[in-house]
Amino acid sequence: MTTLRSRSSLRLLCLFLVAIVAGFVAGCGSDDDGGEGGAAGTTAAETTVNGECHEVEAPDPKSDGGEKPPTEALDPAKTYRLIVQTNCGTFTIELDQKTAPKTAASLVSLAESGFYDGTTFHRVVPGFIIQGGDPTGTGGGGPGYKTVDVPPSDAAYTKGVVAMAKARNEAPGTSGSQFFVVTGPDIGLPAEYAVVGKVTDGMVTVEAIDALGTGDGPPSMPVVMERVTVQAS
Repeated sequence: MTTLRSRSSLRLLCLFLVAIVAGFVAGCGSDDDGGEGGAAGTTAAETTVNGECHEVEAPDPKSDGGEKPPTEALDPAKTYRLIVQTNCGTFTIELDQKTAPKTAASLVSLAESGFYDGTTFHRVVPGFIIQGGDPTGTGGGGPGYKTVDVPPSDAAYTKGVVAMAKARNEAPGTSGSQFFVVTGPDIGLPAEYAVVGKVTDGMVTVEAIDALGTGDGPPSMPVVMERVTVQAS
C-alpha cells in the first residue's frame, strides 16, 4: 500500500507540473491584454508579430490608374514616413525629400488616399528585392501618372534602401507607384531607379517577406499591404 500511495502521489505531482508547463507555453507570445502587437479579442491567426507571416487570401485586383498627381510639395522642414502594415508585420520607410522630392510627395499622396491599402508584394527575389505597389498585382499597373527624380550618379542600392521600379525603356528616375526594398547587401543596380528612402524600422518584417521568395516572381503565399499610413514630424 505504501508503494501504491507513493506512485499515486508521484503521478499527481507530475500531472501538476505538466499543467504548469503547458500553461506557460500557451502564454508565450500571446497578447491577451490588447497591448502592442495585437488587440484584445483577436485570434492567433489574426495577430501579426513582426517577422511572422500569417496566411491571408489574395485581395481582388484594384483598378489601374485614375489617380491624380499631387499639386503641392511636401513641407521641407518635416520628415515623412510611411508605416506599412502587412500580414508579415510592420515596417517603416523614411522618405528622402532631397534625393526624390517629387516621388516622395507622390507616395505620401497615394498613401493618404488609400491607394496602397489592399495591394500586394507581387514580386519577391530572395536576397535581392521585395517589390509591391501595383494595384493590379500583375507588375504592370500604376497610379496613372509618372514622376521623375533622377538619382545621383553614385546611388547605391544596399540593404534597406527603398527605390522605385520602372520599365527598361523609361528614363532614369521615372516612377509610378511600384517600389522595391533592397534585401541584399549591395545588389549592384545602375543608378537608374529613383531612391525614395530607406527602411528605418521593421527590417525583420522585410526579411520575413524576402524569405517567402521562390525565385523571381510572386512569393510562396500572398503578402498584403493591409494599410499604409503617413507619419510626419
